[in-house]
Amino acid sequence: MKKEVHPDYHMVTIECACGEKFVSGSTVKGDVIKVEICSKCHPFYTGKQKIAETGGRIDRFKKRFNLKG
Repeated sequence: MKKEVHPDYHMVTIECACGEKFVSGSTVKGDVIKVEICSKCHPFYTGKQKIAETGGRIDRFKKRFNLKG
């Protein structure tokens, strides 16, 4: 590898707003990275995800103009 080309890669602590902390590698300067959401509190991973059933554009068009089929 060429010297002075690649960014400094080091271990940092990731802190979530929920209180979860873990260590990961990063090129971001500093020792701590603060995030708002992590895999411990994200709705997709916790199973609390809300799925909105909305009709598509075609269904809304047909409903608006009272079209059948």
